Amino acid sequence: MSTVRILYTEDDATLAFLTKDNLEQNRYEVTHCEDGKSGFEAFKKGSFDICILDIMMPKMDGFELATKIRKLDVDVPIIFLSAKTLKEDRIKGLRLGADDYLVKPFSIEELLLKIEIFLRRSRKNNSVEKSIYEIGKYQFDTKNFILFNETEKIPLTQREADLLKLFLDNKNVVLKREQILTSLWGDDDYFMGRSLDVFISRLRKILANEKGIAIENLHGIGFRFKAE
Repeated sequence: MSTVRILYTEDDATLAFLTKDNLEQNRYEVTHCEDGKSGFEAFKKGSFDICILDIMMPKMDGFELATKIRKLDVDVPIIFLSAKTLKEDRIKGLRLGADDYLVKPFSIEELLLKIEIFLRRSRKNNSVEKSIYEIGKYQFDTKNFILFNETEKIPLTQREADLLKLFLDNKNVVLKREQILTSLWGDDDYFMGRSLDVFISRLRKILANEKGIAIENLHGIGFRFKAE
């Protein structure tokens, strides 16, 4: 198996040293940058499997860095690490294309778990399972996280693609909220639930004009992807 390459941006020297050391002990190859500008230069020159970005950094913050990365690569998973705990900051990060958000102080075990979840999904997406689904006028390419038809192409984040595939594999079936959260994040805590709402909102907006397709909210239970 090839070495997993991680781009890690963090301006706190002590935290960066400890996190990088733990990641390398787990056999990950880590490129550390202490500001967003050098992080973006590293991303353009290298090939990375996952990006772990601090938000508050000199020269270029994590939000701007994530936006620039997404313009170059719609697939690479992005995890934000930040002391910012406001719901608005989490939602902003997710809307910019991030796949996950860890609040400082975080446990290295939790970070490692999230990385492994992304890697498992990546391996699964590259397997022989069904990779193209039809959704109304769109086709959904699960390997490349893209909804497309003859006239347009809509890139999705890995989280959005994973969620949409989960719905398509369970069409017209009620999925409990905690079942979705555990499947996508490995956890069902409150903050992950808020992240789920952001992803569902975007999928609803994308599919709003598709007849016979809807993501139904079953209050207190979960969701159902309704498709005729």
